[in-house]
Amino acid sequence: MSVALTIAGSDPSGGAGLQADLKTFHQHRVYGMSVVTLMTIQNTQRVSGVSILEPAFVNAQLQAVVDDIPPAAAKTGALGNAAVIEVVAAAAQQFRFPLVVDPVMISKHGDSLIDPAAVDALRQRLLPQAFLVTPNAREAACLAGREARTAEELRDLARAVADLGARNVLLKSGNQGAEARDLLFSGGEFYEFNSPRIQTRCLHGTGCVLSAAITARLARGEDLRSAVAGAKQFVAAAIASGPGLGRGISPVNFFTEPA
Repeated sequence: MSVALTIAGSDPSGGAGLQADLKTFHQHRVYGMSVVTLMTIQNTQRVSGVSILEPAFVNAQLQAVVDDIPPAAAKTGALGNAAVIEVVAAAAQQFRFPLVVDPVMISKHGDSLIDPAAVDALRQRLLPQAFLVTPNAREAACLAGREARTAEELRDLARAVADLGARNVLLKSGNQGAEARDLLFSGGEFYEFNSPRIQTRCLHGTGCVLSAAITARLARGEDLRSAVAGAKQFVAAAIASGPGLGRGISPVNFFTEPA
């Protein structure tokens, strides 16, 4: 049985964070484990509170699961502050499996999920341990210290993030015209993954679901390009068939069958 691990924050509404990751792992027939980094008070309408766990407690969770059930791949989500990032980065130096870093900084509601002082720790300590980093354009600009608007600037931005130490970069450049375009920079080459833009409010947790689907597919032994392509298809279908739960930004359809 393939095993994947998420190191992330909790979303009690179930649409994002470790809950979304575990649901995505399950749909991909992968056994999911979770290390909790922070707790949120949120629903489809707002984030009204964040409580970050003690770094030592996060580290103890991590050591407990990795020592007993080593995963075939892992991912990070919201880590909260520099101290938690430091312990995760230190542990990741010993990982013998790929680590997908989703640099969760801002929720879909626009609420910050990371301490501003933690950006340097993320940039300097965790990215060098990443097999893949999956920032959106706004997060990539924060990490690299530069903005990007044109197609060539987006490529330069992906290169700049890779220069921080990540082996591969998936830049989620978002909606451009009629398509949602994601750009993978791997092995010095660029690969585009496009899907039709969908007009919907069912977008809560899409970044978590994408990175979790990639992680699950890596855990099953897929190569990176295949994992990204399959994850992209899964997320697009999950968005298109979203259930419309809640009065705000609805979660996607977690019952979607992976291709």
